Amino acid sequence: MRQPLVELRGIVKTFPGVVANAGIDLAIAPGEVLALLGENGAGKSTLMNILAGLYRPDSGMILFGGEPGDLHSPRDAIARGIGMVHQHFRLIDAFTVTENVLLGWYQPRFLLNTRADAARVARIAEDHGLAVVPQAHIWQLSVGERQRVEILKMLYRDARVLILDEPTAVLTPQEVTLLFTAMRRIARDGRSVVFISHKLDEVMAIADRIVVLRAGRVVGQTTPAETTPRVLAQLMVGHEVESRPRPASVPGPTVLEVEGVSVIGDRGNVALQDARLELRSGEIVGIAGVAGNGQRELAEAIAGLRPPGAGHVRLDGRDIGGLGPRQRWAAGIAYIPEDRLGEGLVGAFDVIDNAVLRDYWSPPISNGPFFKRARARAKAAGIVERFRVRAPDLEAPVRHLSGGNQQRLLVGRETWARPTVLVAMHPTRGLDVDATTAVHGYLHDLRAAGVAILLVSESLDELLAVADRVIVLHRGRIVGERQAAAATREDIGLLMAGGLA
Repeated sequence: MRQPLVELRGIVKTFPGVVANAGIDLAIAPGEVLALLGENGAGKSTLMNILAGLYRPDSGMILFGGEPGDLHSPRDAIARGIGMVHQHFRLIDAFTVTENVLLGWYQPRFLLNTRADAARVARIAEDHGLAVVPQAHIWQLSVGERQRVEILKMLYRDARVLILDEPTAVLTPQEVTLLFTAMRRIARDGRSVVFISHKLDEVMAIADRIVVLRAGRVVGQTTPAETTPRVLAQLMVGHEVESRPRPASVPGPTVLEVEGVSVIGDRGNVALQDARLELRSGEIVGIAGVAGNGQRELAEAIAGLRPPGAGHVRLDGRDIGGLGPRQRWAAGIAYIPEDRLGEGLVGAFDVIDNAVLRDYWSPPISNGPFFKRARARAKAAGIVERFRVRAPDLEAPVRHLSGGNQQRLLVGRETWARPTVLVAMHPTRGLDVDATTAVHGYLHDLRAAGVAILLVSESLDELLAVADRVIVLHRGRIVGERQAAAATREDIGLLMAGGLA
């Protein structure tokens, strides 16, 4: 290996009740794509947050070009050429794409030249296949588009080591291909890319070297040519990962009807137009589409978060258009939003409070105006045990949990009391292979119990493996429906792109 751009030696980092990094050594060479693997809570993000200047290690050292260096802040890290794109976006909704890219950077020094700066951002975006509208405000963008802005921020700063924490979680297969092309171009320039992912097929496709973490330690180092996805999965979790085949199921009667629903999006446009679908008990219907094609608006219209401009939503034959989110939840509609911390959980609240956000006001958690903390704790403990949420204790703020454990808590809360309908937006986003298998098992268990599930995912592999039917959205319209068992990635992908399959 050539002289590393960055080398971490003996890195130790602990949090109350948790050893995140237990003496990790890691070298990052120029011109390589280094994949960092590990299950949720293995210490990957903590280690990279140390390298990005967000955390200070308890012990150990960081070397830059062979020389020890200290990082006191993200500004120090970017000055050293380290840029990190995080799972949770660090963007200001009221600002434009260009303003977010420039925010915190030393150029321009005094006055913005809006047109010239936007043009430069557009050039960088186009060069790397990450095109967004520079003048658009962040609040108008889909999750996938916001991810692209985060990547653009680091490319604008000319990072020598680019850390990507689950960057493909919101991308379509076509967008992943473009991102991988950009990553290869960056590596050819002598820079380094650290790619944190749970998608073993992507790691095998893009990585030059693979480092596996488990319980805060390095447990393996290999290359794609020397390993297999099965071996990597076993290294990550420490045991054989068993997949569950999709069980057979006979759907029951229709429980949810979406009839002629049109929804206005954040930009004032018609984001969903004349949507019509039925959801039966005991079936999983997948929703496929490129990010920003109406999936979020459809899910929010069903959950009561976004009123339709036209059409009707019926639950068990009853029009629920006049019901808000709380009333719809009480009627039997559970909802897993795509942004777990922005919409699903409160980072400053502890595990107990987050576990009862849906029903803190009703028996048995409350008795009139009196909140029963012991009962709330019992429910939280049950969710933590059943869904294997790793938390130092039930009073720990949820923001201290890893992204995967936050997602487990959210999935557990929404499915704890069996709903009639579950609307699940990307329920396995950010989960490792073991946890993803577990969540798929939970969905199949709910399906077997008669729950109707609407599964929105940008992973075609997930939809084809879990769903019974797949409905495809393109530019806000339903353009096709396929039985998952007979569909192919190419078939669904062509529909997603607006073609006829």
